Amino acid sequence: MRTAVIERKSRETQIQVQLNLEGTGQCHVKTGIGFFDHMLEQLTFHGQLDLEVVVQGDLHVDGHHSVEDVGICLGQATRQALGDKLGIRRYGFYYVPLDEALSRVVLDYSGRPGLFMRAQFTSGMVGGLDTQLVHEFFQGYANHALATIHIDNLFGDNAHHQIETIFKAFGRAKRMAIELDSHSQIPSTKGII
Repeated sequence: MRTAVIERKSRETQIQVQLNLEGTGQCHVKTGIGFFDHMLEQLTFHGQLDLEVVVQGDLHVDGHHSVEDVGICLGQATRQALGDKLGIRRYGFYYVPLDEALSRVVLDYSGRPGLFMRAQFTSGMVGGLDTQLVHEFFQGYANHALATIHIDNLFGDNAHHQIETIFKAFGRAKRMAIELDSHSQIPSTKGII
């Protein structure tokens, strides 16, 4: 089983994450930010993961620390669960539409962290989530999963739709990339990632 448990405690947040890469889409999240919970549910369902996240964050300040730190913990959990990455496909990509919105996510569990995100959200807030924090979540994830991620929101008039297409596409791309290939080897000519 490719699983991981991560706990992070700081002056700003206390977070527990349990991740199973061989899941069925079961999600139990409680971040204190309703729309962010909804996006984590989308990621989990479309990634066919099992995910539990419990956050006690300094929401009296704003959602920044909670959202970013969940990205960090989910990245760490993914890295731990993947281990030496033996047999994974490594690359994943997906396009997802939602009405007028369309997003593309391409990722590589390369061992080299990098986020390249192009999205101009049409609103500063969706529910209780500051839309700037979408970037912070994926930056934290990329840095700690050691993944290269390209995210492009190609179209969209509604910020809810824009963000939802990104999280769904990320879940699907992640599912593809972590899938075990028929070749039981490290997916790199270097022999290490």
